[in-house]
Amino acid sequence: MPTEPVPTAGAPLPVPYVERLLPGPLGWSFVLGFALFVLVALVPVDVVVAAVVAVVTLVVGVAAVAVTSAVVTVDGGVLRAGRARIPVGLLGTGRALDREEARAALGPGSDARLYACYRSWLPGAVLVTVTDPEDPTPAWLVSSRSPARLLAALEAARGSAQAAHSEQIG
Repeated sequence: MPTEPVPTAGAPLPVPYVERLLPGPLGWSFVLGFALFVLVALVPVDVVVAAVVAVVTLVVGVAAVAVTSAVVTVDGGVLRAGRARIPVGLLGTGRALDREEARAALGPGSDARLYACYRSWLPGAVLVTVTDPEDPTPAWLVSSRSPARLLAALEAARGSAQAAHSEQIG
């Protein structure tokens, strides 16, 4: 994997990190299954109408899933996970978690103030502490298909951060 130059303080990353947290095979099978259900339900009415409506249902279902899936980005010195964002300068150390470690981080005994953008179908996550003493959120848990790349993007962007509080939009 080629290395990218580390930006100077105040400069945005040359290539931002972007990951859409799309569903796994089970989620996509529900979209396909619903389209097939529509096809079977409408075949008695008319085969052509059933096929057209099923294809439209499939396209709308895929678009709806894609549009409503959370997006994780590191760009311009800001980590965005879903609709929440925080400047990377307010983040401390992070570590990659596998599926079991991520579930344990959300399980009994976890801090209820933790911000979680977690998708159980993804293989890993990143847990990163919040260093801002005025922010009540102690850490962020963010799902990722490639936690190592997300951590690397956070480290590369750390120098360009401006101090501000995280903003969680519910």
